[in-house]
Amino acid sequence: MKHVNDNNSALWSIVLAGGEGTRVSSFVQRWLGKQKPKQFCTFVGTRSLLQHTLDRAARLAPVERSVLVVAPAHRQEAMSQVEGRGVGTLLFQPANRDTAAGVFLPLTHIRARDPQATVVIYPSDHFVYPEEKFLDTVRYAVRAAELLRDQIVLLGVAPDRLELDYGWILPGQQIPRAGRKLVQTVQRFLEKPTAQQADEALSSHALWNTMVMTAKVDTLWQLGRRCFPELVERFERLGRAIGTLEEARVLEAIYRDMPVRNFSSDLLQQVPDRAAVTELTNALWSDWGRPERIADALRRIDRTPAFPLEALSSPFAPISDAHTLAARV
Repeated sequence: MKHVNDNNSALWSIVLAGGEGTRVSSFVQRWLGKQKPKQFCTFVGTRSLLQHTLDRAARLAPVERSVLVVAPAHRQEAMSQVEGRGVGTLLFQPANRDTAAGVFLPLTHIRARDPQATVVIYPSDHFVYPEEKFLDTVRYAVRAAELLRDQIVLLGVAPDRLELDYGWILPGQQIPRAGRKLVQTVQRFLEKPTAQQADEALSSHALWNTMVMTAKVDTLWQLGRRCFPELVERFERLGRAIGTLEEARVLEAIYRDMPVRNFSSDLLQQVPDRAAVTELTNALWSDWGRPERIADALRRIDRTPAFPLEALSSPFAPISDAHTLAARV
């Protein structure tokens, strides 16, 4: 299989699967009769969200250059789901210290092995269809990140409704040197907006932030040092211990007193000048953080869900202000 930048063999994948899926936990409990984080659930077809994400990542970078992060409590589930498809490095995060630690733990391992690498970061609980259109945009983003070098390039999605749970990106000017696909500067990031803010963002042609992003390892590390040096210092200690007998002890030690930092609010929002965005087009993307989003996305692509609709807390009705994506998908 030819990968996106085989010329320099420096593309790595980070797959984030450490969440607990609390927003859909009651739905999953009604469906399966037990708790199970949504990234490990098979909502349609035969693959879980995590397996879909791993398979997509493997189409752009070799499996041996992938890093998967999960919580220790889900060790058995994760091991069973990667069996047969493989993963380069499987990391068990000692504790949940929010998303900055979730990103910098795998980044530490990649930096120790390949400090000149480019990374693509994938949340494991998102739905995309069709996958090839999504991957085309990721490929463009990777090329843009390698051309720009000091920028984080994110994937944005044109909104079709007001959405208060998503992060928003207000794009700025086109970056001419970023390749043939439109890549824009970022004016600012908007997290968890009010209804008025979301309405203004919608009117300003803002994009939803998918949190799928690509950047050079060194770029992310420099920005981490700038935005939360006390966190990065701990991961630098871990980096020096990787491959030694002290690695496990240092990992546990740095997590015991690790500060809680959010990648979006504590890094991206602080450095919008170091971010760029390219729009995901001709594809459907959804953060499956609510049961109604899951049912809505499957209805739009005319797929039968693997769960009974009765498991939804109330009879499902399409999101009222959403326009159909059939023509765009």
